[in-house]
Amino acid sequence: MTIQKGIIEIDGFNLRYQIEGAGIPILCIGSTLFYSRIFSAQIKNQLQFIFIDHCGFTKAPAREISNKEYSLENLIRHIEIIRTKLKLHRFFILGHSGHAFMALEYAKKHPKNILGNILVGVSPDYSAQSHQSTDIFFEESASDDRKQFYLRKMNELPELIKLSPEKRFVHFCLCSGARNWFRHDFDAVFLWKGVETNMQMIDHVWGTIFKDIDITHQLDSYKIPTLLMIGKYDFVTGPTNLWDEVKNKFCDLKIKIFEKSGHYPMFEENDLFDTELLNWIEEKYRKS
Repeated sequence: MTIQKGIIEIDGFNLRYQIEGAGIPILCIGSTLFYSRIFSAQIKNQLQFIFIDHCGFTKAPAREISNKEYSLENLIRHIEIIRTKLKLHRFFILGHSGHAFMALEYAKKHPKNILGNILVGVSPDYSAQSHQSTDIFFEESASDDRKQFYLRKMNELPELIKLSPEKRFVHFCLCSGARNWFRHDFDAVFLWKGVETNMQMIDHVWGTIFKDIDITHQLDSYKIPTLLMIGKYDFVTGPTNLWDEVKNKFCDLKIKIFEKSGHYPMFEENDLFDTELLNWIEEKYRKS
């Protein structure tokens, strides 16, 4: 399989991209290193994946940066610059977890570029109420082994952050693995190897922008086909019923729940995930 790699500099941020496979293009937002590892080789043999960084997954330039530079509007502008430089025209866009919000908002702003929108492992918002629902879901549904493992690993987190505070986000993701993975003791270290984080961006975007986001804004005019793929045991973004009050606001939404997955169904049930994704893309691409 041919792999094309490069870096696109925007506003002093060096953003990686990696293109794998051939066929119908899917633009995947997030860490190029992380997400290029988490999708199966089989799906890349049937679709073309374009993995792109955002400025939360690269070293910040050596200058003072205000949080205004990390506005959702600016992040969408970065995606559009990358799209232009890579000469992408009509494609599917995919976002996992908080990146799903970026994918959705980009599609609202640039609908002519988008064949369809794929949202994976995400709840409708990251509000305090949604976090509370997620905590209750974990307390009521997780096994004692899962809870004990989670507490043990989270007790290790303060010392890890003290030793390397610049890796705080990665340390948190690894220590909270019992909330992320269907197999609660799964070791995900290899997925995060070499991933850089810009904590100012992550703290602001995940802690402020996504906390208050309203994805229903402009959905009344949003006609893009959307596929929502969520794990039944996703203890990061909460129970699937969080979508009950929002799902009917989409004009074309398919929801697929993976019975043996947590936050990463593309990895934990990759065969089923690949089949569902390919079938949906074939249907929507044929109609486009």
